[in-house]
Amino acid sequence: MLGVTWTDPAAHVPGAVEVRTRSVGSGQWSRWLRLDGDSGQGENGAARGGTEPAWVGPSDGVEARVRSGGSTSELPAGLRLDMVDPGSGKVTGMEPAAFAVEETDEPLPTDSPSGSGEPTQSTTEPSAPASSEPPTEPSVSEPPATSETPSGSPSPSVSASETVSPTPTVPPAPPSTAPQPPVTSRAGWGADESISPEEPGYLPGEKVKAVVVHHTAESNTYSCEQGPAVVRGIYAYHVEQLGWKDLGYNFLVDRCGQIYEGRKGGIDRPVMGAHAYGFNAETTGISVLGTYTDAAPPQAAMVSVARIAAWKLGQYGVNPAGTTTLTAGDSGRDYFGKSWAKGDRLTFPVIHGHRDGYNTQCPGNALYSQLGTIRSWAAGPVTGLAIKSVTGSVLSGTTYYAKAAVTVNWSATTPASLVSKFELLVDGNVAATAAGTATSARATLAVGSHKVTVRAVHQSGMTATTAAATVVADTTVPTFTTKPSLSLRTGAVSSTAVPLTLSWKATDGAALKEVRLTAPVARTYGPTTYSAAHTAKSAVATAWRMTAYDRAGNTATAAATGTPVILQESSAAKSGTWTTKSSTSYLGGRSYSSSTRNASLTWTFTGKSVAWVVSRASTSGQAYVYVDGVKTATVDLRSSTTKYRDAIWTKTWTTTAKHTIKIVVVGTSGRPAVTTDGLVHLK
Repeated sequence: MLGVTWTDPAAHVPGAVEVRTRSVGSGQWSRWLRLDGDSGQGENGAARGGTEPAWVGPSDGVEARVRSGGSTSELPAGLRLDMVDPGSGKVTGMEPAAFAVEETDEPLPTDSPSGSGEPTQSTTEPSAPASSEPPTEPSVSEPPATSETPSGSPSPSVSASETVSPTPTVPPAPPSTAPQPPVTSRAGWGADESISPEEPGYLPGEKVKAVVVHHTAESNTYSCEQGPAVVRGIYAYHVEQLGWKDLGYNFLVDRCGQIYEGRKGGIDRPVMGAHAYGFNAETTGISVLGTYTDAAPPQAAMVSVARIAAWKLGQYGVNPAGTTTLTAGDSGRDYFGKSWAKGDRLTFPVIHGHRDGYNTQCPGNALYSQLGTIRSWAAGPVTGLAIKSVTGSVLSGTTYYAKAAVTVNWSATTPASLVSKFELLVDGNVAATAAGTATSARATLAVGSHKVTVRAVHQSGMTATTAAATVVADTTVPTFTTKPSLSLRTGAVSSTAVPLTLSWKATDGAALKEVRLTAPVARTYGPTTYSAAHTAKSAVATAWRMTAYDRAGNTATAAATGTPVILQESSAAKSGTWTTKSSTSYLGGRSYSSSTRNASLTWTFTGKSVAWVVSRASTSGQAYVYVDGVKTATVDLRSSTTKYRDAIWTKTWTTTAKHTIKIVVVGTSGRPAVTTDGLVHLK
C-alpha cells in the first residue's frame, strides 16, 4: 500500500496525483492510478496532509507524478511517497531527489479540473529514503459538529479552538431493530493497537443520524484473503503517516463482502470517526475497499454495506430509506457545487455518499449510483417478489390445478441475507414458513379454489406480498358421460382398414385437460373433442381404450370393443338378374351388378352398425335401402370419378341386435346399373 503525503495538513495538491507500480510477479508496470489528492477526513491534529492510500499488491518499483491540469499553483512542501508493508506494519517514506517537468499528450482523467495535454511534475528515482520514523501522535481531541473546516476549498485546517473533550463515559449500546451481520474485529484483522493508544471519542449527541459511504480509491484486484492486509495498510497510513489517532472509518467492507471493525470504541457504540469532514459528529462511515469510479461494486460488498448500515441505524430508530438533517461543522461545498455556511442545517439521504457532503469523487460514480439500491435493501421491504411457478400443478391460463400437495416457487431481488423469512399464505392464512434463503415452500390444499400468496418478511420487519395465484385443488376424477362407442362411417373399405368413428364425451368438476386414446393407437384430443375417425381390421376384435385427464392430474378410463365383419355379396339372398364381375379392385375379387328394376339383395346379421359397400362411376344408377323391412333411403351411386369398395351408406343403432338390410335396384333412366361389393357390419 502507498500514498503521497506532504507537510501541511491544510495544503492542497493542484492537479492529479498519480502512481504506477511494478509487479513483483510479472515485472510489468501497472497503469497509472489516480489518488484522491485530498484525504478530506478532517481528523483534528493531523500531522501531515495526504492522498487516500492505494493498495497495489506486492511491488518492487514505483513512480509518482503530479499532473497540473493547467494549474499554476505550487506543489506543497514536504512531498513524500509513503509505502506500507501491511504484514509488518512498517512504513517507509521516500522524498523525491529532484523534480522534472515533462510534456505529455496523455489526457487527464475525466474528473480532472481541466483538459489534456498539460505539463506534469514527476518524481525521479530517489537517491536515498527519508526517515521511516512515524510522526508524533498529537494528543488533541475530536472536533465538535459545529467547528469543522470548509470542504470546498483547500484541505481543511484544524485549530485548537475546535476541540472538545471526549464523552467522559462510554455511551450506551442500544439494541437494534435489525440483526447484526458478522464483523471481523480489530484483533481479527491484526490491528497493532500500540500505534494508536489514544482513547476513542464518541458522538456528542450519542446518536448516529446517517451513514456516509466511501470507497478507498485503490486497486480492485486484491483477493478475499488480502482483505485484512488492505485494512492494516489503511490503518498504518492513517495513523503513522497522516498522524490521525486511529483509522478514519467506522467500518470497512471488502469486495467479497467481509465487514471489518474500523475505529475503536465498540461497533455497537456511537464512535466518532474521521471520514466526513464537517459531519463526523452525527454520522458513521462505511468504506468499500477499492475504486468504484467506473467498475461496478460487487453485490457481496453492496449487501454487506446495506446490512451493517441497517444494523447501525436500527440502534437509533433511523429509517435507512429516509432523509435526515445534519448541522454543518463548518462552511463547505459538495462535489456538485452546492455550498453552505458553518452551522447550516442540511438535508441528506440517511445513507449518502461522501461527495454529498464534501468536494470529492468518493465513493465513485459506479458505487454512488447504487446507493438507492443499498437504501432499499437496508430499509425494506423485500423487492422483486413474485411467484414463479407451482410445482405439482398444471397452469391453464392464469389458474393452477393440483390434486392437493403443491410446492410454490418464488424469487426476489433483495438478497437473502436481508430477508428474515418467507411465509406461504393460503386464503390469507399461513400454511408454511421458510427461511430467508428459501425459494420455495410446500403446502397441502383442501379441495376447492384457493388464493395463494407469498409474504416476505424483511429483517426490518417490513413485509411484501406477491400477487395472488389461483390454485384449484381437485381430487375428483373425470367422468365419461358418454362411454366410448364405435360406428361404421363412409369411405374406402379394405380387409385391413374398415372406416369407423370412435365417439365419447368426458367432463370434469373443475377443468378437463384432455382425453387420450391409448390403444390400438395413441392419440390425444382436447376437452371439447367428442369423436375421431379411425380404421380397423376386419374380422378382428379391437379394444379402443381411452383415458380422460383433468388439469389436476386425476384420470378416468373407459373402453369400447368392436369387430368389423365383411359380408360378401354372394352371401345375400338374390331376386332378379345379377351379374358376377371379377377384379382385384373388388372385395374378395368379385362383385354383383344389375340393371334390372326391382332386382334385390338381402343380408341378415347381428350387430349395431352397418355400411353398404359399392363400386361407383359416372354411369352408376340408384338403389332403395330397406332396414328391417322399412324403406329408409334412396342412394345415388353416380360419381364423377370411379370408386371401388366405397362405403356409401351407413346405419348405427344404440345396441346390438339382429337386422335385415335389403338393396333394391331403382332402374334409373339412362343409368340403371348398380354394382354392389357387399355389406359390412360391426359386432
